[in-house]
Amino acid sequence: MKDFKKYRRTQIAEMRPVTDYDVDVYHKHAGELIVMNGEKAVKVSISVEDLANGSPKIGDMIARNPKNHNDQWLVGKQYFDDNFEPMQ
Repeated sequence: MKDFKKYRRTQIAEMRPVTDYDVDVYHKHAGELIVMNGEKAVKVSISVEDLANGSPKIGDMIARNPKNHNDQWLVGKQYFDDNFEPMQ
């Protein structure tokens, strides 16, 4: 296995909070978080570790690729709190 290296983020992240509606959708769709991107349904990727920690839940964030809004993933609350701050 190759060694991991440290990298600093150089761009702005696009994120929004997980809502009660998102959590309801997750439970109604057999463990898949489906969100809408315009008129297209998009599956939000959730890591095994985040699932084990009870995500998706309020306080988590949904991130998206600014160049491909169909590429979305969950960011756990603790990771978000440790690594991000809002822009002014």
